[in-house]
Amino acid sequence: MQEQQLSAAAQRTLAAWHEILERNAMEELDPWLADDIVFRSPVAHQPYPGKAAIKLVLKNVNQVFENFTYHRSFVSDDGTSAVLEFSATVKGKQLKGIDMLRFDAEGRILEFEVMVRPLNGLQALAEEMGKRMAPHIAILKGQAGA
Repeated sequence: MQEQQLSAAAQRTLAAWHEILERNAMEELDPWLADDIVFRSPVAHQPYPGKAAIKLVLKNVNQVFENFTYHRSFVSDDGTSAVLEFSATVKGKQLKGIDMLRFDAEGRILEFEVMVRPLNGLQALAEEMGKRMAPHIAILKGQAGA
C-alpha cells in the first residue's frame, strides 16, 4: 500500500484549518472554502450548502466541544480527501468522530462531512447544537448570508 499525500494546495488549506480552528476564527475560512462547499452534519438529514452555513456551524461546534483533539489523519488513494480523527466531550459525554474533507483542484475545501459516535455523545451534540442553530435555519438552508 502506497502512502498518499494531499496536493501542496490542499496541505496549505489543512494547515490553515488547524490554525483557524485553534483560534475559533471561522470568519477567516472564506479563502480556504470552495464557493459551492457543502457541509454534512451528523445530526441533520440534509446537507448545509454554502460558506455562511459551514462557518456558523463550525464556530458553534467549536464552542460546544470540550477537550477537542485531533489524533490521526488519513489521505484518500486519489490524494483529494483527508479524514481527521478526533475526540471531544459534550456536556460530560465523551465522543469520537471524524472530519472528512474533500478538496477541489485549487486546494479549497469542497465537502466537509462529520461522523460521531457513540450515540449518547451524538445526542448530547445534537441537543446543544440544536439550541444554537434553531434561530439560523435560513442560513443552514443556504437562503441567507452571514
